[in-house]
Parts: sequence; C-alpha cells; structure tokens
Amino acid sequence: MQEIPFMFSELAFEVFEESIIKYHVLDDVYQEFSNPYAKDTIKHLLFRKNWIDTVQWHYEDIIRDPEIDATAALHLKRKIDASNQDRTDLVEYIDSYFLKKYQSVQIQKNAVINTESPAWAIDRLSILALKIYHMREESERKDASKTHIAKCKSKLSVLLEQKKDLSLAIDQLLDDIGEGKKYMKVYKQMKMYNDDELNPVLRGQK
Repeated sequence: MQEIPFMFSELAFEVFEESIIKYHVLDDVYQEFSNPYAKDTIKHLLFRKNWIDTVQWHYEDIIRDPEIDATAALHLKRKIDASNQDRTDLVEYIDSYFLKKYQSVQIQKNAVINTESPAWAIDRLSILALKIYHMREESERKDASKTHIAKCKSKLSVLLEQKKDLSLAIDQLLDDIGEGKKYMKVYKQMKMYNDDELNPVLRGQK
C-alpha cells in the first residue's frame, strides 16, 4: 500500500480537480467513466469519489429545470438516489484505506476521537472542489453583469479560504491519527430508504 504524504489534502484536491476537468471535456452526465489510476491506489478511490460527486452535481442542476418532464424527473431522482449510495460506499472504502494504513499505530492513553472520520472530511473537500470550480467559472463569465461577477468573486474568495482551513484540518487529523493522538472509529452508514426490509413502502410491495 502506498504511503500517504503529509499534505494529503493537496494530493486529494489535485485528483479532484483532475476529475472535474475531465468530466467537463464532454460535460455529459451519461458519458462513460474511466479511472486513470490503478485500483490498489488511494488516487483511484479519490478520482472515483469526485467523479460521482461531479455527475451528481449536474444531476441536481438538471432536475431543477422547471420545464422538466415528470417521467424524466422521476428517472433522474432514481439516479440521484443511486448516486448517493455510491457516494457513501466510496467514503467507506476510503475510510477502510485509512483504517488499514493506521492499524499498527499505538494509540496514546489520552487519545480522543474526531467528530468525523477522515473520509467524510475528504468528502467535504471533494464537494468544495466542485464549488470552487463552478464559482470560478461564474466569476469569469463574459455574458454576466458586473454585479454578478463581483458577487461571484467575493464568494470564490470565501470558498478558497474554506479550502485552506479544511485542508489544514484534514492534514492535522491524519497526522494526529498517525501519532496516536486521535483514533478512528468508523460506523457504517445504515441507510434505510434503499433497504426493502427497512423502508416500509418497499417492504409493503414484497
């Protein structure tokens, strides 16, 4: 298993940007997906994670079309549900990577648990990468008003500051886990709406 660089957030953000740029070459939610990284690498998981987020970002744009056909909207809602499940699965795969990476770390007696696992923090960084990409795009539009451009530049500045803070927090968390100052305790997401035993509507159709 490959080593995790100290500035892991920088590596992750670079992969997220690569995924976003690749998606926008065709800018089509139905385009074929291909992962440029080998399956046994953390980059493979990061690239796949962001691709899911990027496609879902555009699903959410499409479904908000006030003129969308009801049947098409229902079909898209099903895709969004499936995408949410895929997103959760990828977060758990990434956390499994970290659990294995740090399994031999000696946890200190005064170690504390973090409010979220590393992968869920990385999930937020992936979404933030999308916000930055699209806000920058809006701030550079040639057909927009000066007021719109100014507002978007101001929002972009805030997003970039958020990226700085979140990146630092992720790197500090991984460093603390690596030193045994914090420990990971991962709970599998117990989603109920996709389970035909737990969702009463689906259970009633069996």
